Amino acid sequence: MKKYKRNQRIGALMKIFAEKPNYLFSYNYFCEIFNASKSTISEDVAIVKDLVAEMNFGRIDTISGATGGVVFIPILGSKERSEILDNLCSLFMQKNRILPGGFIYMTDIFNNPRIVSNIASVISSEFSNKHIDYVVTVETKGIPLAILTGQKLNVPVAVIRRNNKITEGATVSINYVSGSSNTIQTMSLSKRSLKENAEVLIIDDFMKGGGTCKGMEDMMKEFNANVVGTAVVIETQEPEKKLVDNYTSLLVLNTSSLKEGRIEIFPNPKLLK
Repeated sequence: MKKYKRNQRIGALMKIFAEKPNYLFSYNYFCEIFNASKSTISEDVAIVKDLVAEMNFGRIDTISGATGGVVFIPILGSKERSEILDNLCSLFMQKNRILPGGFIYMTDIFNNPRIVSNIASVISSEFSNKHIDYVVTVETKGIPLAILTGQKLNVPVAVIRRNNKITEGATVSINYVSGSSNTIQTMSLSKRSLKENAEVLIIDDFMKGGGTCKGMEDMMKEFNANVVGTAVVIETQEPEKKLVDNYTSLLVLNTSSLKEGRIEIFPNPKLLK
């Protein structure tokens, strides 16, 4: 079997870790693919660990014991996070995004893999210190973001539907009050989507009153799931009091700017500290 030089192994390790973040690799796995001893792999991992820390890519944790191994946890540095949020603001503030009725066209942004991957990196970085079993979202624009966040956190995704689908099997349905329109709406989730007592991260693209996120929180109670956090891409300044309290927004929209024919969005100051 072919032997690899150290620089080749280091490059391959970086690629493997980047493609499967938050995944626990055993030392034996690397020993087999590189045809190297465990002591050699340990030295390689130590080099990569120092490099990841120096480059501010996140951190690499080594776990001892029979079930231990190595895991890469990506965490954005403050500069990179700030750049991502500033670029997002520039995209959302394009004047041609204003739609009749004071809405903002954002479908193209949430369907762009590169942009959504950057947003997912910010969210996964913010919740890197939490134990999460599932990422939960409601259809439709939040689905790509939830999937990429789930990939970065190495957890599955559960999608709440606004209408029952026969392909979902048995479902749990609840009614909730929309925080923006103050109307009663329905959401449903397949009983097979979550395991009991799961730790979940809720994700949504936009929050005005917080009704949808509150509905998702109530849905999680039906599954005895614990909501460890809620992440939304954009929240509106008004109303200031939302129907949920424990949430993290990336951007804040000044709603009064839409009445003036412009869009004013800025990064959440809490994320820039």
